[in-house]
Amino acid sequence: MEVPGTWRWMLGVAAVPAIIQFLLMLLLPESPRWLYMKKSKSEAIVVLSKIYDPFRLEEELDQLSSALEEEKQRKIAISYLDVFRIKEIRLAFFAGAGLQAFQQFTGINTVMYYSPTIVQMAGFRSNQIALLLSLIVALMNAAGTIVGIRLIDHSGRRKLALSSLFGVILSLILLSAAFFLESSGSVNVGWIAVLGLTLYIAFFAPGMGPVPWTVNSEIYPESYRGICGGMSATVNWISNLIVAQSFLSVADAVGTDWTFLILAGIAGAAFVFVFVFVPETKGLTFDEVDQIWKERAWGSNHGSESLLEKGAES
Repeated sequence: MEVPGTWRWMLGVAAVPAIIQFLLMLLLPESPRWLYMKKSKSEAIVVLSKIYDPFRLEEELDQLSSALEEEKQRKIAISYLDVFRIKEIRLAFFAGAGLQAFQQFTGINTVMYYSPTIVQMAGFRSNQIALLLSLIVALMNAAGTIVGIRLIDHSGRRKLALSSLFGVILSLILLSAAFFLESSGSVNVGWIAVLGLTLYIAFFAPGMGPVPWTVNSEIYPESYRGICGGMSATVNWISNLIVAQSFLSVADAVGTDWTFLILAGIAGAAFVFVFVFVPETKGLTFDEVDQIWKERAWGSNHGSESLLEKGAES
C-alpha cells in the first residue's frame, strides 16, 4: 500500500525522538564538576550524592577542590594549538580522535545507510524484502546498544572495544566471502550476506558504538575536555561523510566483495590502534586518567604507582 507524501511522514516522524530528548534534557542536571567550579558547590554535592556512596563522595569533593585551586592559579586561555603542542594532551586527543575515526571507517554508517542496497546486492530484489531485512539490522543495532550499556562498566572500555572489533573483522570477512561467491555465480548466498550484516551489527553495537563516545568523555583534562571533545566529534562526522560518499563508488570500482575486505582490513588496523594507544579508563578518576597520559608522555616518574598498570587490571 502506498501512502501519499510518505517522505514527508518519514522526515516528520524523526522529530518525535528529538522532542522527547529535548524534554528529558530539561530534567538533566548540570555537570557536578561545572557546578563546583563555576556556580554552586552545594548543588554539585546534591548531584554527586545521587551517583556516589558517602566514601566516594568525599573523595570526589577533595579532587574537585584541588582542581578548583589549580584552575584559580592557572587562568590561562586554552587554544586549539595547545592540543597539539602539549604532549600529554596530544596523546589523549590522538587516542580519542582515532577511536572516532575508526568507528566510522569500519563501516557502521555505511551498513546503516545502505543496508537495503546491500541486501539487494545480495540477491533480494524486492524493495519490500530489502527494507524489512534492513529494519531487522536497525533493531539489532538498538538491541546491541542496550547490551553495551550493561557491558561497558562490567567489562571495561578497552576490552569491550577489542572484542567488538574482533567480531567486526570476522563479520566483514564473511560478508566479503558471501559477495565473492555471489559474483562467481556458484551458489545463492543472499542469506549468508544477511547473516554477515546481522553479526556485524551484533558485534559493533555493544562495543565500537558507545566506546568511542564514552572514552572521549573521560580521557581529557578538565580544561581541555570541551575543546578536545568537540574536535574529536568533528573527526567522527568528517569520517562519516567520507565513508558515506565513497562506499558506493568504491563498491562499483572494485566490487562489493573487495570493499568489505578493505573494511575488514581497516577494522584490523583499528584493533591494533586500540590495543596500542587506548588505555583502560574503567574505575579511574579524571585525575588518574590525566596521570596516565603524563606517564605515557614523560615516563612513570610522574606517578609512584603506574596507573597504566592499574587501568589494565581494572
